[in-house]
Amino acid sequence: MTGSPHLTLAAAAATEHRTLIITLFSVFVAATLAITVWAGRQTKDATDFYAGGRSFTGFQNGLAISGDYMSAASFLGIAGAISLFGYDGFLYSIGFLVAWLVALLLVAEPLRNSGRFTMADVLAYRLKQRPVRTAAGTSTIVVSIFYLLAQMVGAGALVALLLGATGEGSRRWIIGLVGLVMVLYVTIGGMKGTTWVQIVKAVLLIAGTLLITILVLNKFSWNISSLLGEAAKQSGKGEAFLEPGLQYGKDGTSKLNFISLGLALVLGTAGLPHILIRFYTVPTAKAARKSVNWAIGIIGAFYLMTIALGFGAAALVGPKAITASNESGNTAAPLLAEKIGGGAGSTGGAILLAVISAVAFATILAVVAGLTLASSASFAHDLWANVIRRGRTSEKEEILTAKCAAVVIGAISIVLGIFAHRLNAAALVALAFAVAASANLPTILYSLFWKRFTTQGALWSIYGGLISSVTLVIFSPVLSGNPKALFPGMSFDFFPLANPGLVSIPLGFLLGWLGSLLTKEQPDAKKYAELEVRSLTGYGAH
Repeated sequence: MTGSPHLTLAAAAATEHRTLIITLFSVFVAATLAITVWAGRQTKDATDFYAGGRSFTGFQNGLAISGDYMSAASFLGIAGAISLFGYDGFLYSIGFLVAWLVALLLVAEPLRNSGRFTMADVLAYRLKQRPVRTAAGTSTIVVSIFYLLAQMVGAGALVALLLGATGEGSRRWIIGLVGLVMVLYVTIGGMKGTTWVQIVKAVLLIAGTLLITILVLNKFSWNISSLLGEAAKQSGKGEAFLEPGLQYGKDGTSKLNFISLGLALVLGTAGLPHILIRFYTVPTAKAARKSVNWAIGIIGAFYLMTIALGFGAAALVGPKAITASNESGNTAAPLLAEKIGGGAGSTGGAILLAVISAVAFATILAVVAGLTLASSASFAHDLWANVIRRGRTSEKEEILTAKCAAVVIGAISIVLGIFAHRLNAAALVALAFAVAASANLPTILYSLFWKRFTTQGALWSIYGGLISSVTLVIFSPVLSGNPKALFPGMSFDFFPLANPGLVSIPLGFLLGWLGSLLTKEQPDAKKYAELEVRSLTGYGAH
């Protein structure tokens, strides 16, 4: 929200039907908390808490991965980006979808075979345990917090729209509430509770998106050309709305920015901690592969429907109304739902707005739970149990540590989320993808597929990718130098690209290679051979 004292039509309508909206929200939150409490009672040991007892089928895990992946950025951020920038906004949809091929072909099966609970389990198998666990744990927490920021921004924009809460204080309370609920999900339900919430949320999100898509296409007599033509007309940009260059211009820097974003989106998924730990919730590598196949199908269908969401919002709501509600476009999908249901003030519009917003809120809660679980599990299992306590800890102590870490990480995310409300949710997630692709992906691939890889190579790759990507983000236009930046009044945007992927991802790979070549440490050929057999066959996997 912009903080303007004037309510939009949507906010006014929400005020009139506030009882309905609050009831729907309350029903969903109560239902998912009930699922979480039930799952918490089934959680008996670390395998249950971290990996859901490895009891989920490929289809169930595919739904849960979809629920984890289709975040506030997908539902709110991408729809907003397409509604404001047309063709260029759709790059997010394409990038997020294509990224799954990298995860399927290179990571899913070997990772499931080689690890136990976290990414660091794979690295520690053939490298020095304490330093690589420290590095991997640090990277996991940083990536998760970047991703959590996007969800907090989405939550703040969404609930502020519904309740007509335009003040800074109201938004802080909203973000605080989301943070509290996500911590409850993780501390009570662990991976079992989080997975079931994600499955429910994925079904609701696909159903809600399908409903809006059908209504939008029906409005234009199922003629996509008419939809795109009206969107271009209402955008005020004409044919340029349907062509490349509106957000990413045609000068050299803009083209590089476009390539950098695409690289981060395509390579980032295979390094995202909250996606990687989902591969451990199934009993076999075959089920892990099947779950990714299901996820590709579900996510692919969803991203195709974002065409209707984004261009439908541009055609029926209009960019001016969208930016008046939220300057980054994060409320485009709920505003479209209200418009297609009958418009502001109508009962049909209010019902559809409430339903879609409840689904979006469900999306946020499920994703933040998955992210918080990934980062708290990494802290407890990698940093606490194996680095600080050096293995001298019980499962009970480890789980308690994970729950405490969830509270701390939740608090950090709430504080950062309060300051990041100006940014587009999809753009924030793209930054998380860039950090994951720079720090995590090179290390995972080298560890699984390169015999000469060493501990020093892993440390150079993780810390080098992490430090370079975060530093470039700090000195990029995301934080300063323009009205939509995090600190619009300041100017320290020395790095011209909004996404660091083009520089930091190749640097992560280069440092991993150099670090391995410039060390006296001799790689353990026997351990690598064992890991290779295990990653390919599943022999000896937990």
